[in-house]
Amino acid sequence: MPNFVTYTYEEHIINSQNKKEKAFLAKFEKEAPALNDAHVIVNPYIINPLSALILFKTAKKVTATMTVHGKNNAREDIVKSFGENTSHAIPVIGLYEGICTKVSVSLSSGECKEFCIKGEALPADVCRCRNVMTSHDYFGNDFMFLTPAGKNLPTAYDYKGEIRWMLNINTMFDLKRLKNGNILTGTHRYSRMPYNSTGLFELTLLGKIIKEYRMPGNYHHDQFELSDGNIMALTQDFSTDTVEDMIALLDRNTGKVLKTWDFKDFLPQDQGGSGSQDAHDWFHNNALWVDEVNKSVTISGRHQDAIANFNYETSKLNWIIGDPEGWPADMQKYFFKPVGDLTKFDWQYEQHACVVCPDGDIMAFDNGQYRAKTKDKYIKNKDNFSRGVRYRIDTDKMEIEQVWQFGKEWGQDFFSPYICNVEYYADGHYLIHSGGMATVDGYASDLLGAFLKVADPGVDLLSRTVEEKDGVIQYFLEVEGNNFYRAERLAPYHDQENLVFGEGKILGELDVTPTFDTIPEVEEVMEIIPMFHQISIHEEEDKFIIQGTFERGSLVVFVLEGKEDHGYFINTAASWHLAMCSGAFLEDDERTIKHNISKKGYSGKYDIKIIIDDKKYQTGVSIFC
Repeated sequence: MPNFVTYTYEEHIINSQNKKEKAFLAKFEKEAPALNDAHVIVNPYIINPLSALILFKTAKKVTATMTVHGKNNAREDIVKSFGENTSHAIPVIGLYEGICTKVSVSLSSGECKEFCIKGEALPADVCRCRNVMTSHDYFGNDFMFLTPAGKNLPTAYDYKGEIRWMLNINTMFDLKRLKNGNILTGTHRYSRMPYNSTGLFELTLLGKIIKEYRMPGNYHHDQFELSDGNIMALTQDFSTDTVEDMIALLDRNTGKVLKTWDFKDFLPQDQGGSGSQDAHDWFHNNALWVDEVNKSVTISGRHQDAIANFNYETSKLNWIIGDPEGWPADMQKYFFKPVGDLTKFDWQYEQHACVVCPDGDIMAFDNGQYRAKTKDKYIKNKDNFSRGVRYRIDTDKMEIEQVWQFGKEWGQDFFSPYICNVEYYADGHYLIHSGGMATVDGYASDLLGAFLKVADPGVDLLSRTVEEKDGVIQYFLEVEGNNFYRAERLAPYHDQENLVFGEGKILGELDVTPTFDTIPEVEEVMEIIPMFHQISIHEEEDKFIIQGTFERGSLVVFVLEGKEDHGYFINTAASWHLAMCSGAFLEDDERTIKHNISKKGYSGKYDIKIIIDDKKYQTGVSIFC
């Protein structure tokens, strides 16, 4: 019978890439083209429209030097040399969008070839540079990578503010370069609201995904590569009543979770709350930094206004940076006493992106949201400020001194109530990224940017990124259109970067999605599901997502009928997220609900049905696990 249900199946991006790579390599080996007839593949791995791959053979082993020529002058040229070989695969990163980019390849044998490679067109709503101020002498041919905090995309800008790199999938949260030259970032695969993705991608800047690390508690916010190559990543345990309060240690080769740390073991959940705290999201960790010498981890709890440090072997709390007001007496010993020029000292509030400097100083982006521990002292956003800050701590005397800050003097013109980061380059040389700016009619919005629509009258969403050296601003980038979670300055090529062919791997596992104990006994009808509900079922190889629109307070249960029946109760009560650090999965209609169901634990065929109030409807869709 006809039904208003949409069904889609999406192949895993790694499997799609594996198929495409296998096809173009087979053609290359069969035809064995020389340099003059080289195969040029634009966007070889599907997700980077400003990349290409040049494939050719030579009779003898030779080295190759590739140049991506700049638009304006030779100083803008990106030059990369490749080792001696007879089979050559040249990754091209940094094409200009929609026009011919001149790319030349010269061989040690004296042979040269110039290519005209046209980068693909970018989406119409791409976030453009609004203003950039720097020099090539300072910034060179590096790119500033911005990771999204909404439905925008990971994007990188050159010193002129031109977009030279982009992924066309909305990978999540932080982006870090690994020791091997690859990058590590959250996947684009939705798993749970408000912004949990399945795990992490390790990929090259060309766009080839080497591995996906799936996590039972999913991924959010940040990750850190250890000296042995294993990865610490932020997660949670969905069998508990709290979120964003755990770290998982992942085996780099297998994706297996080797160990977890639960912050409830050493921090109180009902003390020191920020203005955004609730019992469910009591800590809201948004960063981690590992010190393997001192066997400690530094974390950033937005909802306790606390940068905390603990021993990763014993889970013993070492210290807390933050305003001690409101914390119990037995916790005061973990806090520092401010010293130095106290007229220039401010505590940080709802901070992000803690960094441990080489000398032990602690940096963070002090968002400053509310800028107080009690409601009677809260500051309006339009009167507030955000900043990068560096503190010097003495853990013997338990004293703290503010030794640097940037942003307070800009007031609301640098204010971001959420997201953002700082980076340490050297003493006196820092990056400060205010990526969550949102104004309404010229004043800092009381709502987070993720809840605003850039098309609405009076709304302006933007990000400002600054690099300061010895007190002088050397770089300023302003990007319009949406908020960006973090900024990371990277060269387009890396000394250790290797072009690796071979099948990408899907590692780790998702958890078993909790079921509803009792499936309501209601009449099963042969009626068409009312169009209002707009039911859609999106299937992937390891999970599926059921989405629909329901009136608040409706009884809704998704039912899987097979060898055993399984019910999933859907909460249709109004919910409000106080810390929407990514709006990638938000729907325009707040009545629209999506529910992710892992295939783990299932085997066989299951018919999907939906209970809405007092009727059970057929969807006509079956899932095979």
